[in-house]
Amino acid sequence: MKLVVLDGYTLNPGDLSWDALKALTDVTIYDRTDTDTDAIVKAIGDAEAVITNKVPIQKAVLDQLPQLKYIGVTATGYNIIDIEAAKNQDVTVTNVPAYSTASVAQFTMALLLELCHHVGDHSTAVHSGQWQNSKDFTFWNSPLIELEGKTMGIIGFGQIGKATAALAQAFGLNILVFNRTVYPEYETETCRFVELNELLKTSDVVSLHCPMTDDTAGLIDAETISKMKSSAFIINTSRGGLVVEADLAEALNSDKIAGAAVDVVSAEPIAKDNPLLGAKNCIITPHIAWAPLEARTRCMQIAVNNVEAFLKGELVNVVS
Repeated sequence: MKLVVLDGYTLNPGDLSWDALKALTDVTIYDRTDTDTDAIVKAIGDAEAVITNKVPIQKAVLDQLPQLKYIGVTATGYNIIDIEAAKNQDVTVTNVPAYSTASVAQFTMALLLELCHHVGDHSTAVHSGQWQNSKDFTFWNSPLIELEGKTMGIIGFGQIGKATAALAQAFGLNILVFNRTVYPEYETETCRFVELNELLKTSDVVSLHCPMTDDTAGLIDAETISKMKSSAFIINTSRGGLVVEADLAEALNSDKIAGAAVDVVSAEPIAKDNPLLGAKNCIITPHIAWAPLEARTRCMQIAVNNVEAFLKGELVNVVS
């Protein structure tokens, strides 16, 4: 079976190995593939299987590739695939669940700590000479915030939401959760399930961990932000489309909320006219919460296991 990797560089920029995949079948690896239909079809060619991370495979592509039988997505989300078209063509689609849970939860807390302490800015200030020239033994250029006793609202309580809650509780934060399903076994003195309005009104920081659906698209907008404390933070390590970016930028610039940190935006790479680039107290990182070596190693191994299972007719992690 011929297999094509459409955008291998993101998962493996050179610090991992494709050898385990190559041992299974005939593999062609492209670091990147243009996302227009003709380029995707040309790259896949006569291959029966394809692995992709962000290169979309929609009906227009599938219609031109009748021999295609397998699509492996090297991510947990698989909205880049036209699942209905894949089903109609009898194409198996798999994903890689739960590989980055610890990494994303850790990164969420890193963003929160940066909002509280602005470590990077203070280090830059010291290197630029501000401490040397200080009249006092110390200085700070922004408010410093202690987390103990404050409240984190978590929207979405899958594996990453649960892992984030555990880390936040270790910092002494109380947890409020808004989720489609309530899990009574997770409720404690420091963790409660509530409706969205209560979460927004009560939380000192709101962290997004829900999937991108018709119901959650644009969840954070002018209306929901208006219900939050003016001292509150918003953190998004989930999907950029959960946030109406113009509304968030306006809220930051008018001090309706105190700060935001996002690892994801609506269009990636970020557009030069994205309003968050000019917003006050807005930390933006380039979609890296998932990317520590340990997480990418797990992702690679699970992706290889998915292909091996498909070849044996023992399907795992199937989404179609």
